[in-house]
Amino acid sequence: MSINRITKRPYRVLSDFGAVYRFLTDTYSDKELNGMMLPQFFEYAHTHPLFNKNLTHRMTLWEDEGCIIAFCGYEMDIGEAFLVTNKKYDNLLPEMLRQAEAELSTKKDGKCSLAVYVTEAQSNRIDLLLQNGYIKTYTEPVRIYDYKNGFPKLILPDGYSCISLENGIDLRKLNRCTWRGFDHGDDVEYNIDEVRYMASGPHYRPDLGRIIIAPDGEYACFAGMWIDETNKYAYLEPLCTQPEYRRIGLARYALTDAMRQTHNLGAEYCFGGVIDFYTAIGFETITNRQVWKREWNEF
Repeated sequence: MSINRITKRPYRVLSDFGAVYRFLTDTYSDKELNGMMLPQFFEYAHTHPLFNKNLTHRMTLWEDEGCIIAFCGYEMDIGEAFLVTNKKYDNLLPEMLRQAEAELSTKKDGKCSLAVYVTEAQSNRIDLLLQNGYIKTYTEPVRIYDYKNGFPKLILPDGYSCISLENGIDLRKLNRCTWRGFDHGDDVEYNIDEVRYMASGPHYRPDLGRIIIAPDGEYACFAGMWIDETNKYAYLEPLCTQPEYRRIGLARYALTDAMRQTHNLGAEYCFGGVIDFYTAIGFETITNRQVWKREWNEF
């Protein structure tokens, strides 16, 4: 490896997305998890309404003879950073942190601020953050369901049914389900183009998603599901239930049905969320994700 071959340039969202997705797939390990910058996480963010599309040029790629070897970017907006490398090039991490501070930090009242995401197994990144004055401000569990544990036989309440997203769904009903399912209130804001855009990712699999339909025709619960066939895992995003349909087993049914299908396609486990619901249905903590933050004077 010659340092002279390594180049650095801004991320170009229209031409680089696919290459970065493959890079994140190729560098994945079930120990470090790319700091939770999973390729599906990366794609889901790009199609999310809150994603800052105007500042994607502040993300950075490092290449060795045209091949991506490192990536520094955010999930939804600047103010946060993920540092992902081909492990052979971990020596780039100090430079990557400096680049993140220069391009991805937020500035307010003469202060700069940056939060860097890591998993606890990424000791080299944690050491680097400590050396540069970062403080750990948040920790949350990373949980998976191991398919070796099998799947329970579940039954929906009378009058409810389960469909996949490829079966001619009603986008207004899906919009209402996600809006109220994430407790945004009853005054639903309809933006069907946003719903359609979120389903436009190149690796989005409508056949894996599940909707539970209530007896009154409402979409009571929605589970979106992705699969990484290279690394043999499933990725849940999102999962929500409208308030009046909770605590009757709908989310568990939708999630289990979707996981069972990804198992049939070769997945060995599924990533879940952090709330107690997941541990109650058999998800296990495999590591912790951490946020390290630093503030400094702009000048």
